[in-house]
Amino acid sequence: MVTTQTADNVLKSYYLSAVTDQLNKSVNPFLAQIKQTAADVWGRDVRKAVRVGLNGGIGAGTETGTLPTASGNRYEQFVSTLKNLYGTIEISDKAIRSSASNEGAFVDLLNDEMQSLVESASYNFGRMLFGDGSGTIAKVTGASSNVYTCEGVDNLAEGMIVDMYKGTSQVIDGGKILSVDRKNKKVKIDGAAVTFATGDTGNIYIHGSKDLEITGLKAIFDSDTLYGVTRSGNEWLEPYKADSVGALTEAALQKAIDTVEERSGGKINFIVTSPGVRRAFFNTLSAYRHIETMELEGGFRAISFNGIPIVTDRFCQKNTMYLLNTEDFGLHQLCDWQWLEGEDGKVLKQLSDKPVFRATLVKYAELMCYRPAGQARLTGITEA
Repeated sequence: MVTTQTADNVLKSYYLSAVTDQLNKSVNPFLAQIKQTAADVWGRDVRKAVRVGLNGGIGAGTETGTLPTASGNRYEQFVSTLKNLYGTIEISDKAIRSSASNEGAFVDLLNDEMQSLVESASYNFGRMLFGDGSGTIAKVTGASSNVYTCEGVDNLAEGMIVDMYKGTSQVIDGGKILSVDRKNKKVKIDGAAVTFATGDTGNIYIHGSKDLEITGLKAIFDSDTLYGVTRSGNEWLEPYKADSVGALTEAALQKAIDTVEERSGGKINFIVTSPGVRRAFFNTLSAYRHIETMELEGGFRAISFNGIPIVTDRFCQKNTMYLLNTEDFGLHQLCDWQWLEGEDGKVLKQLSDKPVFRATLVKYAELMCYRPAGQARLTGITEA
């Protein structure tokens, strides 16, 4: 007979490993290339010593002259707080009881819940990889009743629970997205309407996530302070950036790769871009050469540029291409995905005053780039 104890055991013994593998390898191709490690985790923080420049104790001299003066490596310490990543499923008592004598129906119930969890976690974790850590998923520029006009709605989806801020004031707390008009860049959120006067702007965040997300690629390229180090005056923190690229050519792409190698000694081994940019570049290449493809870890396919894979990601900003060295990145974590367990060891817990059981996946992690100057970004690319 199927019981909550049966469900609890199945979640821990069977689903955890399957879900962990999917979330680590199938969220997006960039994450699948990054090493995941428990190294350099100290309490609630990641503390990583990174080498800056070269060892200074090198030089030439005469046969009997003075040896070069010893000069050790220069190190800087990156510090960032581990971010708390959660995913939840809920199963009603009625659903469990109705499938108590039918194991097949019970398995279907759990499969559906876990697939929904994987899809939601994949969506949000993949989005975070391209963010700046603030958690902003849309910028609001106007409103009509509870329909809000945004600069872009690519990161919004029906069913999301969100917060909205105007300046520092929270004006929506846990509103549910009812519909997304992608053509006109509008979103409808349930609850009381928020008034936007001419010139007012606001930001939408996943509920409770403001300023609590992992340090994504946008922060590595744009933030004033990175991992506790001020970018101003520290040129070794500056990645290569080219704006207003227009039509993307092989020459522009190769220039970025060469410049990164000349400045940092790094080797670009992975390129990720928006779908429109890849289509445009594909059209450029296919006009005069055969396009080679590659198979990547996680089951992803990529086109090849001089042996470097070019992949797309739905969350990569439009008109943008990132050129990265995945060996310079690490996802530092206190633990891999685990079920949140109570003192009794159970993962399924009844919600207070509700006939519903909830299980929560948790991971404490932070993305860190050890050599920002070894990365490049091209923006303003004409899309196809």
